[in-house]
Amino acid sequence: MQVAGLVAGKILSGELPENSIIPSEQELCEQIGISRTTIREAIKSLASKRLLESRPKIGTRVLPKTEWNILDPQLLEWMTASSDPVTLLSQFLGLRRSIEPEACALAAVNASAQQRIDISNAFQAMIDVSKDFDRELWKEVDLAFHCLIFHSTGNFFFVPFGNILKSVYTNFFHYSSEDGGMCFEEHREIYEAIMAGDANRARTASLTLLQEKKHRLPMDAA
Repeated sequence: MQVAGLVAGKILSGELPENSIIPSEQELCEQIGISRTTIREAIKSLASKRLLESRPKIGTRVLPKTEWNILDPQLLEWMTASSDPVTLLSQFLGLRRSIEPEACALAAVNASAQQRIDISNAFQAMIDVSKDFDRELWKEVDLAFHCLIFHSTGNFFFVPFGNILKSVYTNFFHYSSEDGGMCFEEHREIYEAIMAGDANRARTASLTLLQEKKHRLPMDAA
């Protein structure tokens, strides 16, 4: 995927603008110094993510952003690693605020016994890390906690958002968490509401965690 990422980077930076025809396979081979087979695989990968579209006698065109498969985990990783990820991450916070509170509410009602055990174990790990705070360990246990919630909704369509969170979370935490903050009590409230089976309380607790004032991202883009 390294070559695909390189070409994607040119698209994301605007070096290859929307609706432009990218260089031919041969030209790309010469520019990057790789085989035509590798280039073809990279183009095929980017086409599957709707960044590119190949047509006979026309060539391979960069598709408009409105066509991109924006929820593709690999594409999200490339985008959050771009030179200006803050606007994207602000918009991601907006997405979380519209979806995650409902996921918490559904998990409170629908989580199985095993899923509740898993969520409890994840929260216990958060307690352990909070006692001797380690920023990198916190990112791991916090991500696990939130992903488990999406997986415990009882609604299959929520599951991909847990996978999206995995793709964006590290950069999101870096830019949004002031001084390595944990918002531990807000997470505790979400946990206790889910364990109590209280959907309304879980929804409210999630909204509290995701308030703009708890993050350092510019809110005009959220």
